[in-house]
Amino acid sequence: MQPINEVEGRAIPFGRKNVDTDVVIPAHWLKTVTREGLGKGAFEAVKQEPGNVFTDPQYAGAPILIAGDNFGCGSSREHAAWALLDMGVTCVIAPSFSDIFSGNAFKNGILAVALPQEAVDRLLEVAKTDPIHVDLEHQTVTTPFQDRFTFAIDPFRKHCLLNGLDEVGLTLARKDAIADYESRAKGELSFLSGGLERAA
Repeated sequence: MQPINEVEGRAIPFGRKNVDTDVVIPAHWLKTVTREGLGKGAFEAVKQEPGNVFTDPQYAGAPILIAGDNFGCGSSREHAAWALLDMGVTCVIAPSFSDIFSGNAFKNGILAVALPQEAVDRLLEVAKTDPIHVDLEHQTVTTPFQDRFTFAIDPFRKHCLLNGLDEVGLTLARKDAIADYESRAKGELSFLSGGLERAA
């Protein structure tokens, strides 16, 4: 997982409310055995709408998505987070997220920033013409027009995202403690490895 400290660039001003994971990545894309290429299927139905932001060249490769309330509702498919990453999105800003999507985003290295609707409305306007800057360390979202919005984030999630630690990374970070425990356990808990049977 790649560490996230700052995310800066154009933001896709989507803003639609109650976007479920089937909109983010339709079910027929779930047959893939790899995460790569899911960006092509992301927001497939929305891309068919005239004038949609996802086929607008000025937002190509944008690292930020600005969405509406209750983003990521519906099924628990982790493919939604994978599709966003494959699009190049590493930060989603919305008034609220479904709990399951928020968890999947975090586990895959996407920063989900919840801001009040008024702040999101302002960012949707700015995103049409200018870049946005997200600073995880200082928990702020700023614009070139002196807008400054602060956001809350769970300290554990912040630590993991800043250091690029997924569940495997967290385990590996404790490898010395794990090795020490296993070494002691061989003597103190020898029955777990059949020590008592050998003694008998």
